[in-house]
Amino acid sequence: MSWIDIGHIDDVPVRGARLLKTQVGCIAVFRTAETEVFAASNSCPHKQGPLVEGIVHGQKVTCPLHNWVFDLNTGEAQGADEGRIETYPVRLDGDRILIDGDAVGQRSAA
Repeated sequence: MSWIDIGHIDDVPVRGARLLKTQVGCIAVFRTAETEVFAASNSCPHKQGPLVEGIVHGQKVTCPLHNWVFDLNTGEAQGADEGRIETYPVRLDGDRILIDGDAVGQRSAA
């Protein structure tokens, strides 16, 4: 994996999200707790709702358009809804958020 620094943990509010533009499209970076982050496709497969504007709860996000709920660990829709969103490897290094550059089509400058 080729890790890319995408910002400080405080750039994303707790139970909030930030949009990251990449070569594979827009990715939502979610902060579910003080030191827990996830990255997933920003687009709900139902009606392409912007998940970055959704409600973050536990390790899930609810689409702002039609209330579909996605597990941020697996990308799977919860309940009776069928579908999934793409998830991407992300981790913290101290207070910096890193995403796998290979997964998002980018390489680090190193």
